[in-house]
This record gives sequence, C-alpha cells and structure tokens, in this order.
Amino acid sequence: MSMVVLIGYQAYDIARSDYGFSRSEGAFLLGLLGLAQFVPLLLLTPVAGWAADRFDRRIVAGFANLVDCTVAAVLAFLTWSDGLTLPALFTLAAMHGAARVFVGPAMSAIAPNIVPENLLPRAIALSSIAWQIASVIGPAAGGFLFAEAQWSPHAISAILLVGSAVLINTVRPIRAEQDAAPAHPLRQMIEGAQFTWRQKFLLGCITLDLFAVLLGGATAMLPVFARDILAVGPQGLGIMRGAPAVGASLVALWMAWRPLEHNVGPKMLWAVVVFGMATIAFGLSRNFTLSLAMLVLLGAADMISVFIRSSLVQLNTPDRMRGRVSSISGLAISASNELGEMQSGLAAAVLGATGAVVFGGAGAVVVTALWAWMFPQLRQARTFAPEFLPDSIESKTAPKETVP
Repeated sequence: MSMVVLIGYQAYDIARSDYGFSRSEGAFLLGLLGLAQFVPLLLLTPVAGWAADRFDRRIVAGFANLVDCTVAAVLAFLTWSDGLTLPALFTLAAMHGAARVFVGPAMSAIAPNIVPENLLPRAIALSSIAWQIASVIGPAAGGFLFAEAQWSPHAISAILLVGSAVLINTVRPIRAEQDAAPAHPLRQMIEGAQFTWRQKFLLGCITLDLFAVLLGGATAMLPVFARDILAVGPQGLGIMRGAPAVGASLVALWMAWRPLEHNVGPKMLWAVVVFGMATIAFGLSRNFTLSLAMLVLLGAADMISVFIRSSLVQLNTPDRMRGRVSSISGLAISASNELGEMQSGLAAAVLGATGAVVFGGAGAVVVTALWAWMFPQLRQARTFAPEFLPDSIESKTAPKETVP
C-alpha cells in the first residue's frame, strides 16, 4: 500500500520540482499515473480470471506477488541511486497494475474454498481487518521512512512481498471445482463475462462500486492536499492515506464480532451515500483534523459497502466461476480507483483539486440513487443467502471432486 502512495507522491514531486509543472499540471499527471496502472488491469483481467479458475490459486497469487516484489526492488534502487524519472515511474506503475490483477481473483476465490459458507461473512470481515490494518500502518510508516531515507519503504515492501508469496504457498493446493472438461480458455473467459452480465444482481453490485467510487474517490488528490493545500508534507500524506483505513478497520472489527445479517442491500446503498457526503466534506475542509475525520468516516462507510458487496458476490457465484467473476469485480474496483484517479486529475485541471473532490462526492450520491432505481434487486437483498442465484446454477455449487 505504501508503495502505491509513494509512487504518486514521487511522481507529483518530480513533476513539480524537476520538470517545472504547475499544480494543475501535476494533478493531471497523477490522473495519467492512475491510467498507467489501469491499462494492464483492463487488458489482463480475462486472463487473470481464467487462470484463477484453471490453475492452483495459490501459485497464481504467489507468482504475482514475486513480480510485484521486483517492482518494489527496482523502485528502491532507482530512488537510492537518484535515477528515478517520470518514464520509469510510469513503467513501474504499469507493472504493479499487471501484477495486482492476478493477485485479486486468486485470493478472493480461495476464501470460499477453505471457509464454511455460514462463516464466510465473518472471514471476509477478518480479512478486511488485516488489509485495513496494513493500510493504516503502511502509508503512515512509508511516509515517515520516506522522510528519513527515500529508498527504504520500497526496499521493505520488496521483503514483505517475498514473505507474502511464501505464506500463500503454505495453504493447501486449491483448484476450482469443475463439472466438465475445461473448455477453450477464450471460451471460458467469455462464459465468465456472460454469467456476470446475465445475473443483474451481481452486475448491480459490481457496477455500483465502479461508478460511485470512480466519481467519489479523493485519494488521487491527497498529494495535492498534503503538499499545497493543507501543507503537511509526506508525513501528513501518509497519515491522511491511512485515515480511511482506520475507519474501515474499526467497522471491520465490529462486523467480525457482530456481522450484518438483515437488510444488507439497503445498508450497502446508504453506506455509499455516506461515503459521497464525507468526500464532499473532505474536499471543502481546510483544517487537517477535520480532513482526517472525514477520511475516517468515508473509510468506515466504504468498508460497510465493500463487506456487503463482497459477501453477496461470493455467495451468489458458483465456485467454478468465482475466479472469473472475482476478476471482473476486481476490474471494477480497480477501474473505480485508477480511472477515478484519471477522472480526478482531469477534473482538477479544470475545477482545481477542491472542486474535483466535491464534484466526485456529489456524483457518488447521484449514482447510488440511480442504481437503487435501476437494480431493484439491490434494495431487495435482505440477507447474504444466495437468493438471486438461478436454480440451474445454484445446483452446480454443491461440493464436487476437483479435477486438475
């Protein structure tokens, strides 16, 4: 997590200091950096989903982590040797995006294979706690380490990614359930897209995040707020970047103890509305403490939405399709993040950083209202049970002997 944050800060700082970019030009550059991470995601998502459904999911995730480790190591070396340039940062950002697209589907599909269905929501909450704790510690620690030795956070990221790959390999071998001989890889990729498109409930869940967070994401502008608006520097950037994870961690901890069970669809929609309103308040704030509070609030609201959506998508998808559906869901999440950064950069070039964040927050609220009307299944979801899965598909989710 700290690697992503620092790539953005380094790109913005180099653009302003070495290339003489203005504040608006630097903000636009951050949008282009998000696009550089998204293009590999867009191109490789079908392949990543197919790989997660065809091969051992541990191996897919572990290999992708090792690729990401290489990115971190190169970043550390170039930063240490003072050889970092904008082209190098864009190339490494693209490689990071390519590695991440394979991690997401494989890791998301593993959980339902090793956790009983009735415990899956709690497992997702516990997993979210671990992720959010890392999101708090990573950016904050990265900011302070960067201030002391700019190469050190990237070097530590490389070491941790190696450890992650080793730990993933300790899980028992996991392959998707197959009810027939595997079809041609291209055909399997198309089947995953067709399944998601036809299941309107899944489509609504996935695209809600895509469009709401695409508009409402404020993280791309954090370097601008840290350097030029709130004037808190890289340390303040690390704290701000970790603030949403504080709110998310607290909510995830509560839901691991007292998981949501009723009216989950309406709660998901209202959580996105709160996310948008908190984003607006952050954009308007000029007080560092208030800005942190709004980031904590939007992180908490986003965690509720993510928790509900992840549980609904996993439990309403047959195992043989989980890798491909997870890859499409991951693409939507990444599109909301990376394209959201692009949208924020473009909007900031016209409206300024404050205007871009406020406009995005308002857009998230409008999108939520539209999705509640366009996908009534989201309002009708009362529990996490796979009530929207057609009988013909649901019958195929019963445990079967896996085939290599």
